[in-house]
Amino acid sequence: MPLLLPRTACIFFSRIRTISSMATSTTVSCAAPKAARLRGVVFDMDGTLTVPVIDFTAMYRAVLGEEEYRAVKSKNPSGIDILHHIESWSPDKQRRAYEIIADFEKQGLDRLQIMPGASELCGFLESKNIKRGLITRNVKAAVDLFHQRFGMTFAPALSREFRPYKPDPAPLLHICTTWDVQPNEVMMIGDSLKDDVACGKRAGAFTCLLDETGRYNSPEYANVEFQPDYKVSSLLEVCSLLDTKFDLTP
Repeated sequence: MPLLLPRTACIFFSRIRTISSMATSTTVSCAAPKAARLRGVVFDMDGTLTVPVIDFTAMYRAVLGEEEYRAVKSKNPSGIDILHHIESWSPDKQRRAYEIIADFEKQGLDRLQIMPGASELCGFLESKNIKRGLITRNVKAAVDLFHQRFGMTFAPALSREFRPYKPDPAPLLHICTTWDVQPNEVMMIGDSLKDDVACGKRAGAFTCLLDETGRYNSPEYANVEFQPDYKVSSLLEVCSLLDTKFDLTP
């Protein structure tokens, strides 16, 4: 004779089966997040692709004078945007400032050295068919010399003749348009929070800060407006970062 259960018991077991089914469905749907696709990498030049040789602090002091340098520095903990700062100056004062800046940059060109790991990283990107571009606040002559001396090609390669320059997102967005990719398919790599990371974040790209000495671990940078998605101490680290964190399918 079949066992007959009270109606309340049938309802109870029915609810258990429903809950069990829901739990099973939820468990199945919990998959690892899909890696973001990366189709291009845009580099800063000075201090990123090349060894930092320009004494920017000395440059700022020479342009601003000691008193104004200290005042501007206290208001800009993440760094001084000297090009933006002098835009409001009179034409004669601007001309003198640009002469000082150009002199420091020329000294840097005379000592130009490739950053360790740059060649290996570029080779890795080529092997994955990942596009590479360049954005610098240096002049076009410096970019041309870099290409000529080290045999690496970055396209587009935008110098400060392209306006507006970093940290405005315009140059990075221009590169994305030229490549026909979305900003969230691109990474901006540089050694400056105020220029490179800010440019990348404003454009909607991934950002990677190159911090060789760990100076950005200082508390003074803890509350700056833009923080990088990733931070490395050498360009060689970027290869494994891209390989493990992103979908590099062409």
